[in-house]
Amino acid sequence: MGEIATSNREITLLYSSNSERAKQALAYAKTEGLAIHEVDILKTKLTGLQIIELADRLHLEPADLVNQEHPAYTSHLQHHDLSTDDWIKMIRHNPEIMKQPIALKGDKTVLVETPTDILKI
Repeated sequence: MGEIATSNREITLLYSSNSERAKQALAYAKTEGLAIHEVDILKTKLTGLQIIELADRLHLEPADLVNQEHPAYTSHLQHHDLSTDDWIKMIRHNPEIMKQPIALKGDKTVLVETPTDILKI
């Protein structure tokens, strides 16, 4: 069992409340009548193990979870060849740079790039 609790009955949506894409995905999911468990990553800090689990579920490396085009990344951080632990620390201390929203349901996980991607779950 992983660090992130999931259910086959509802979608867990990890998102940033500052993200327009996340707001659209959340509104779309509610319009479709989907049961959603909301986790705002700006208010609920992810653990290192949860970040690793998300990366594994998406078949990515933790570094690939970083949106290197996000203004918080481009204005304050520079691209480096960091260790996995360093990428995890960067995401933990700057959650707004994590690619999101991420939808989880049971053993399925989807990086939501358009609001309708939430239906892939």
